[in-house]
Amino acid sequence: MGGSNSNWSSGGATGSKLLEMLNVRVVGNVDRPAPALVLSHGIGTDQSAWNRIVPYFERDYRIVLYDLVCAGSVNPDHFDFRRYVTLDAYVDDLLAILDALRIDRCFFVGHSVSAMIGILAAIRRPDAFLKLILIGASPRFLNDENYHGGFEEGEIETVFAAMESNYEAWVRGFAPLAVGADVPEAVREFSRTLFNMRPDITLFVSRTVFNSDLRGVLGLVRVPCVIVQTAKDVSVPPSVAGYLKAHLGGRTTTELLHHTEGHLPHLSAPAALAPVIRRSLSR
Repeated sequence: MGGSNSNWSSGGATGSKLLEMLNVRVVGNVDRPAPALVLSHGIGTDQSAWNRIVPYFERDYRIVLYDLVCAGSVNPDHFDFRRYVTLDAYVDDLLAILDALRIDRCFFVGHSVSAMIGILAAIRRPDAFLKLILIGASPRFLNDENYHGGFEEGEIETVFAAMESNYEAWVRGFAPLAVGADVPEAVREFSRTLFNMRPDITLFVSRTVFNSDLRGVLGLVRVPCVIVQTAKDVSVPPSVAGYLKAHLGGRTTTELLHHTEGHLPHLSAPAALAPVIRRSLSR
């Protein structure tokens, strides 16, 4: 895959080196006139999480897939604990990928933390994004005064302690909870990618995400957004989707997957999610 040799400003790697490090792939209709569709996964998965979604869009879109630097499919030596202490470094990576692939404008689908990475990227470079589709997005996971994020701080510390003391046991308990639906294949797949991650990286990134609070910047978003929320998500209560709709600055709509449960609908219910994404892209 070709890429420019523009400097990757924060990490020191060239653009082409970054494409290699983060396993960037362009699939589907790779002709330049086809609109670019970037699919960005959440914590605990890698780009394979989109495998059941890609076939719905490969005829009409130039699809960009990549792995977050924390994913188990990326060499853990590339994870810089000093650099990835906030979500801004992940935004740097995303924008550097677009530059290296010479993509001026794209549709962006982000799951969980990648939804927030997309929001930050669109604030920094609004002209690069035609629309953001945000699946299981949350600007803050912790409860606060007049804000229900879903978790108390004590609960989160208990989760972190469980991850630290016995990562394997934590994954086995967490994966079915996160998938939330009786789809054993999705639980197996999510468990596989969680086990692929180095436990210290999983813990570090989880702390970064749970310490993030992006509520104050939502109004800066000018790009149209679609919030996709399942009927029941252990990580993101429905009130968060309402909060996003009320506070995002751009034109924002909400899509509720009424008959789908869990935090990973692209794994557990791709046939329900894909038409919602397609409708969102064409709207």
